[in-house]
Amino acid sequence: MTNYLSHSTFALVLAGSVLAAMAARQPALATTPSDASKYHGMWVTGDGQIRQELLPNGRYDEARGTRASAYQGRYEVQGNRIAYWDDTGFTADGTFVNADELHHGGMVFYRRK
Repeated sequence: MTNYLSHSTFALVLAGSVLAAMAARQPALATTPSDASKYHGMWVTGDGQIRQELLPNGRYDEARGTRASAYQGRYEVQGNRIAYWDDTGFTADGTFVNADELHHGGMVFYRRK
């Protein structure tokens, strides 16, 4: 007696395995509203070329030069650490040095007031 999976059952099992593998690769940061809310808003490099908006819904939108929405994705904050998951699959992290300075990707961002 041979057991066969239907194509749709196989696709569901495969999709579940892929999602589980993706979840396992993500940093384990638990966002609490008090952690993230104090960092919402626009963050800009000193030369103004890279602008990153941290939105209250856990998403970010990054502009580079004249290219609006160059990168978009989700983020999570725990304490002074931030983790990013770009919609294309790219991941990154950063550190808030204080309420007005973010170090991310070798760059320094300042809160736009």
